[in-house]
Amino acid sequence: MNISTETIITIRKFRCSSQDSLDEQAMVDYFKEVEIIQRSGDAETQEEVQLKVADEGEQEEAWLMEAGLATLFDESASDGEDSIALLSTLTRTQAAAVERRVETLKQTLRKRNKPYSVPDVREIFKPASQSKVRAHIRPRISAVSSCVNEDMQVWGGADAETDINLEVSFSEQALTYKEGLKVTQPQNEADDRLPDFRVSQDKTGQTRVGDLSAEDMKKVRRLVLIEMSALFDTCGIEVKAHKALKVRVRESGLFGVSLSTLLEQDQRRIPGTKVPLILQHLMSHIEEQGLDTEGVLRIPGAATRVKAVCHELEHKFYEGVFPWQSLKQHDAASLLKLFIRELPYPLLTVEYFSAFISVLKLPTKKQQLQALNLLVLLLPEPNRDTLKALLEFFQRVTDHKDRNKMTLNNVAVVMAPNIFMCKGFRSKISEQQEFAMATGTANIVRLLVRYQNLLWTIPKFVLNQVRKHNMENQRKMHRDRAVKKLLKKMAYDRERASDKQEKNTEAEGGFIRVQAPQFSKVSMAVQLTEDLKASDVLTHFLSQERSPSVKREDLCLYEMGGNIKERCLDEETYITALLELNPSAEWVIKSVQH
Repeated sequence: MNISTETIITIRKFRCSSQDSLDEQAMVDYFKEVEIIQRSGDAETQEEVQLKVADEGEQEEAWLMEAGLATLFDESASDGEDSIALLSTLTRTQAAAVERRVETLKQTLRKRNKPYSVPDVREIFKPASQSKVRAHIRPRISAVSSCVNEDMQVWGGADAETDINLEVSFSEQALTYKEGLKVTQPQNEADDRLPDFRVSQDKTGQTRVGDLSAEDMKKVRRLVLIEMSALFDTCGIEVKAHKALKVRVRESGLFGVSLSTLLEQDQRRIPGTKVPLILQHLMSHIEEQGLDTEGVLRIPGAATRVKAVCHELEHKFYEGVFPWQSLKQHDAASLLKLFIRELPYPLLTVEYFSAFISVLKLPTKKQQLQALNLLVLLLPEPNRDTLKALLEFFQRVTDHKDRNKMTLNNVAVVMAPNIFMCKGFRSKISEQQEFAMATGTANIVRLLVRYQNLLWTIPKFVLNQVRKHNMENQRKMHRDRAVKKLLKKMAYDRERASDKQEKNTEAEGGFIRVQAPQFSKVSMAVQLTEDLKASDVLTHFLSQERSPSVKREDLCLYEMGGNIKERCLDEETYITALLELNPSAEWVIKSVQH
C-alpha cells in the first residue's frame, strides 16, 4: 500500500523541524498503518469513547482518593488511621506531591466559595511529615543523596548510566540529578544502541507483580501513584489526567468488548484465565505458522476477508468449531491488531493515557524507564496481564528479525497506532500533533518491548514503604485497643514471646523452621548459613517430600507475617539478609499457579 504524496511531503517537512522524529521510512510505515486502520472501517462499528480532561480541583480530589488520602479533604472518610500510616512512609518528593495537590484543591474550593474541610497543608505535614516523616527521612535522604551523588560523579561510565537503583525513590534520584550534573542523551537510538539497563543484585530478592498479597498490592498501588506524580512533578512535567465518559459497549462477544467482560466469559470456561482466550489463540496461531514470514505484523490481510473472519469468529470461537487451519497468518495478525484497537477503552487506560505519552518528556532514558515501570504497576490487573502477553509476543517476533524483517523499531512503528489510536482521541489532535505523536508513541512501544523484563518489578523502596506502613498500622492497632483487651494482648504476647524465643533460639542456633502445610512433609528445620538461598530451601524440601506429583517449578518459598502479609520469594533471595529486614517472618512453602 502506498500513502499519498501529500503525506510524504508533510512527513519530510515535520522531520526537518524536529530532531527527535523517526526516520522517513519509519514514518511512512506508521502512516501506512494509520491508513489501513482508517480503511478497515472498524471505527464505525461502535460508539467513540469521549475523553474529557478533569475539571480544576476534580483531578486533585480523584488523585487523593486513589492514593488513599481522602481524609485530607473529607473528614468523614473512613480510612483516617490508614492515611496517617501512609503519610508517615513518604519521602520528601512524595510528600511535596501530596502537598501540591492538597493546596491546589484548597485554592479551587476557595475560588468557588464552597465550604470545605481541607486542612492547611502545613497542619497536615507538621505532625506527620516534620515530626515523624521528615525527622525519619532527612538523615536517610542525606545518605541517599550522597550515594546518588557518587553515582553522578561517574555518570560518564557505563555502569552509572545503565544500573537501575531500586532502593532509592525514583523521584529522589531525579531531584539529585536535576540539582547536579546534566547529561544530554540521544532520544532515538537504533535498536542495537538502546542501553542494556540492569538491576543490581539485591540479597533480599526481587519482587515481581503477583508475588504479594492483594492487601499489600493495594498499598503498592497507592504508593506508586504518589511516586509517579512526584517523579513528573520533580521534572517539571504536568500531566493532565483524562476521564472517560460512559459509552454503550457490547456486553458479550470477542471484538469491541471490555477486557473485564471478556475475562468473565473466559473464566467461566477456563477458571484462572488472565489473558483473553481469543488473543491467546491469535498469537499462538501466528507463531504456529512460523515467525519467519517477512512482514508478519506489517503486511495486512485482505480487508474484506478479515472482516468476514471476524464475523465468523464471533459465532464459532466459543463453540470450538472455528476452522483455524484455514486462517492465513497475515489475516490473523490483522485480527490481533483489530482486537487491540477495538477495545472500548484503551489498553493503557484512559486515566493514564496522557502519562504514558508524557514519558518521553523526561530527560533521560533511565527516568523514562522508571516512569514506565510505575505506570505498568498502576494499570488494572486485566490490562497489565494483557499488555504483558502482547509484549512477550512482540519480543518473540523480533527474535526472528533476520528472517521476518521485523526489527524492534519495525514492530514499534506498526503497533503504536493500534495501541495509542483509541477511539475519541485521534479526532481531537492537529496534524502537527499527530506527526509528533507518531514519533513519541513508537518510541514508547519500543521501550515497553525492549525493557519488559524490568517493568513488572516492584521497586524495593516501594516494598520497604509497604513494610513500614504495615508496622505503623500494627502499632496503631495495639495503641488504640481498650485497656482490658490490651492487657489480654500483653499476656498473650508474653506467651508468644516465649514461643518466639524458642524460634529465635532455633534461628540463633543455626536453623529456621519451614512449614509446608499443603504437603506430606508439613514442617522441617533448615540449617541457616550466610549463603542459604530460597532455592536451597526448596531443594532441601524436595529431597524429603515423597509425593511424586510435586514439581520444583510449581513451588515457592513464602515470607509471611512480620512487616509483610505474604511474599513469594525470588529463588536468589538470601535468607539471612531477609531475616535482618523482617526478623518476625515465618517461612512457608506453597504451590503456585503459573
